Amino acid sequence: MAPTAVNGTNGRREHGVLQRTATPPSRHMSLEEARSTLRLALPEPGSRFSQDDEWCVVAEPDGTWGEYRFHDYDRIFRMPGLYEKIFYDVLGCDSPRFMVGLFSEALATAGASAETLRVLDLGAGNGIMAEELAAIGVGHAVGVDILPEAEEAAERDRPGLYADYHVADLTALPPAQHEALAAHHLDTLTVVAALGFGDIPPAAFRTAYDLIAPDGWVVMTIKDAFLDETDTSGFAGMIGESIRSGALEVVRRERFQHRLATDRTPLLYEGIVARKRGPLAG
Repeated sequence: MAPTAVNGTNGRREHGVLQRTATPPSRHMSLEEARSTLRLALPEPGSRFSQDDEWCVVAEPDGTWGEYRFHDYDRIFRMPGLYEKIFYDVLGCDSPRFMVGLFSEALATAGASAETLRVLDLGAGNGIMAEELAAIGVGHAVGVDILPEAEEAAERDRPGLYADYHVADLTALPPAQHEALAAHHLDTLTVVAALGFGDIPPAAFRTAYDLIAPDGWVVMTIKDAFLDETDTSGFAGMIGESIRSGALEVVRRERFQHRLATDRTPLLYEGIVARKRGPLAG
């Protein structure tokens, strides 16, 4: 179905895509300026897509409109401000802020200080989670993402937030990178709005988890469907059994609205703050 204009992007339709001359963001703009300059359009209300197949159209540098699938993160990160525009400004993503708030409450209850934490931020993207962590006092965060475009975007959009950033496939982590990550003496794992859909498979999560010190913290979100008994991704068994065995000791757990889908219905996720008490199940 044809897309619906967002943020005043009314224009004529040609071959099913809105056509309109637009000024693309420049790398010399601030992130906020880039977000305000971008123009995009969503599918018409009522159009239903699986979360793995959602898309929008975005004004390209030549003034035409190109289709972007939401899981084409490499393309999205190349355009300054586009990730924030789609997921935060238009679809109302709240996961990093919500989870850091939940984590901060858990730290206060435990009498622990955010300032002493050494965080591994898995699926780091362009640093939104690191920005939220810095706001509560975390001073040492290490980013990991499989995409070089994510590292480039983090350096462009939020420079200086990560003490180190690794472009790595954690399902096949080279020994030298494993040693480099272990040298940070990590005691907290954050993985927010990144698990499932093939972006971060269970094997990658396990590698990151194993890098965290015993009794360290695990802060994660996952779509509720991936914890259901019908799940085939491997997460339900691994995380569910780890919780039941006590290897993953849940401190806080809440179901919350991650963001809106493109059909404007809520996408619900599980937010979990836990302590690492043993190896993951399986």
